[in-house]
Amino acid sequence: MKRVIVDYAKLTTNILDLLVEKYPEGYEYDDIITFQNSKGATISAVEVRTDDTIYLVKISTKLEKTMESYSEDEDSFNSNDFGFEEGGSF
Repeated sequence: MKRVIVDYAKLTTNILDLLVEKYPEGYEYDDIITFQNSKGATISAVEVRTDDTIYLVKISTKLEKTMESYSEDEDSFNSNDFGFEEGGSF
């Protein structure tokens, strides 16, 4: 299974759909995964999965606000605004 770390700036509507579906009321402290990346930095993220990929989406206040807005209006988010490229593997 492929594993991908995704930053807020690299969200797609597909990943955002997964986040809103899994965490419709927002994520809780127990949902947060903390790990060190290859550079030794501590990362906090929430996990969503597809059949072939595990996404660890880095958490931030921007992510929370985007999830809230998107759950209310799916047209409020445009991944093209961020020049999306899939995040790096871990």
